[in-house]
Amino acid sequence: MSKTSAGILLFRFNAQALEIFLAHPGGPFFEHKDDGVWSIPKGLCEDNEDLLETAKREFQEETGFAVDGAFIELGSLRLPSGKLVHAWALEKDVDAGRMVSNSFEMEWPRHSGQIREYPEMDRAAWFSLAGARIKIARGQAEFIDRLVSRIGNSC
Repeated sequence: MSKTSAGILLFRFNAQALEIFLAHPGGPFFEHKDDGVWSIPKGLCEDNEDLLETAKREFQEETGFAVDGAFIELGSLRLPSGKLVHAWALEKDVDAGRMVSNSFEMEWPRHSGQIREYPEMDRAAWFSLAGARIKIARGQAEFIDRLVSRIGNSC
């Protein structure tokens, strides 16, 4: 059975230009990677949890920011990994430099016996529309296109 996640794609207008908020995954696998690995803050749904509530919870866990407001449903996408992701967009401005993520533990280096703690997301940033399309993980780029089609051609 495939896993189901839910997430939030924040956006804002800065000098009338659309900007997209993305987060960079933490841990040693992503430490030296940039283009094509950034993500919308998202996470796994718990049993019987409402998908939008999952998205809001996961956004707060991964960024430290609570979100609420007029969400725009972006539907779902099946990622190359097989995971199904449901997403919503929200117009909201946050200070990406103040992001604080939850953490996870893993053995690193592999087979070393050393357990280390890493932030789930190690940084966040606002990107132009073109920049976001370069930075976002391949399987999530369609969410940006869906956002643009829902808010119109003003971006």
